[in-house]
Amino acid sequence: MTVAIAVLLFLNAAFNVVTWPRFLKRVIQDPRARDEHGRATTFLTVHIVLVVIALVLAVASAILGVALLAGVA
Repeated sequence: MTVAIAVLLFLNAAFNVVTWPRFLKRVIQDPRARDEHGRATTFLTVHIVLVVIALVLAVASAILGVALLAGVA
C-alpha cells in the first residue's frame, strides 16, 4: 500500500509540474493579464498565486513520496 501511495504522490507531482507552468504561460499572454498601462491585474496575480501553490504542493508530494519509499514517513 505504501508503494501505491508513493506512486500516486509522484503522479500528482508530475501532473502539477507539467500542467501548471503551461497554464501560466497562457494566462500571461491573455489580454486580461495586464491593464492599459502594462501593470499586472488581479487576474494575473491570482493565477500566479495558484501556480505557485500548485508547484509547492508538487514539491511536497515528491518529498513525501520519497520519504514513504525510504521508510521514513
